[in-house]
Amino acid sequence: MVTDIKDIAHAVGATAVMGLLPARPRMLALGEPTHGEDALLDLRNELFRQLVEQEGYRTIAIESDCLTGLAVDDYVTAGTGTLDEVMERGFSHGWGASAANRELVRWMRAYNVRADNDGRPASERLRFAGFDGPLEITHAASPRQALTALHGHLAARVDADLLPCTAETLDRLLGTDDRWTDPAAMTDPSRSVGQSAEAGQLRLLADDLVALLDALTPHPFTAASRDDWDRARLYGRTATGLLRYHRWMADTSPARMTRLVGVRDQMMAHNLLAVAERGPALVHAHNAHLQRAKSSMRMGGAPVEWWGAGALVSARLGAEYAFVATALGTIRHQGVDTPPPDTLEGLLYALPEDRCVIGAPRLATALGGTRPVPRVSPWFGYAPLDPAHLADSDGIVFVKDVPQR
Repeated sequence: MVTDIKDIAHAVGATAVMGLLPARPRMLALGEPTHGEDALLDLRNELFRQLVEQEGYRTIAIESDCLTGLAVDDYVTAGTGTLDEVMERGFSHGWGASAANRELVRWMRAYNVRADNDGRPASERLRFAGFDGPLEITHAASPRQALTALHGHLAARVDADLLPCTAETLDRLLGTDDRWTDPAAMTDPSRSVGQSAEAGQLRLLADDLVALLDALTPHPFTAASRDDWDRARLYGRTATGLLRYHRWMADTSPARMTRLVGVRDQMMAHNLLAVAERGPALVHAHNAHLQRAKSSMRMGGAPVEWWGAGALVSARLGAEYAFVATALGTIRHQGVDTPPPDTLEGLLYALPEDRCVIGAPRLATALGGTRPVPRVSPWFGYAPLDPAHLADSDGIVFVKDVPQR
């Protein structure tokens, strides 16, 4: 059985990954089973460079704040700001401190100006996108930035009497931002303002603002105005998504956590579908967000299940969405040692390569009637692959040992 698996394992690269798929997908999703390991981000960077140079990919989207990510995109496309500045304010979850993320941004900017002093044509420039909502595990952002930016975009383009409200009305209803970002609201719904009268009015106004933006869609676009419109759509998606998220933070029903994680992934999915409109893109996030199977976790001791962003996007894009999961052998500095040989990771660990990629359907065939047992992680920050969902992936990237940095 191991011999059969060895015969279908290949060195990790764009050519090998594309060889697993019937055609170049519009969205290639590369998952990871843990966060914060630069070795995995280095692999992502290497694959993205190859996809750019060999397959014509132009966008990378990562699991980071969609609004702060605009600063990174401005830097790589137009040189706005400095590398230090965008690493500090262009990433959420503390990922701006990652050396691998810094190298990604540096390389993208260098690629965009490499052709000549004027840079590459807009159609050939690399683009960066964060596709997560402005959400942290402890709190959600105020909808102020997204709502006011959307209102400002429309106010500059339509008669004032078409707007559903003034900027002053939005400001009054929003109040202070700390009302929205109180971390106590994550565990105490009574601390959330998400079901207040003001929040209800804001949800109606956000809906009207998005509808007004949609009504302007047939307007002819230049390249610059198309970017402005895309950003306004992002502001609209984010405003409505945040208000919906805050509404569920204030909920006291048993469905609260299921709805919260579901709303987050819906926001992710809508952002990814917008990214897909630009052309072929590489997406990088946790396996749980990108897999086609239903996602699950335990929160507060209770199981929570929801459809993740990958499942939602796959339902819309069909064969134009491809998902390659990453599996790991060891993360010894986190207490994750050699996997048991009867697990999926254990079978892959027996291969001689330090890194390889293997087609999931072919692996399932090679395993025959053998069903690997699920691996149990001793560390909460690492999620092993579920062998029952092997057929839901197009491929698996396996990294034998993740070194400490």
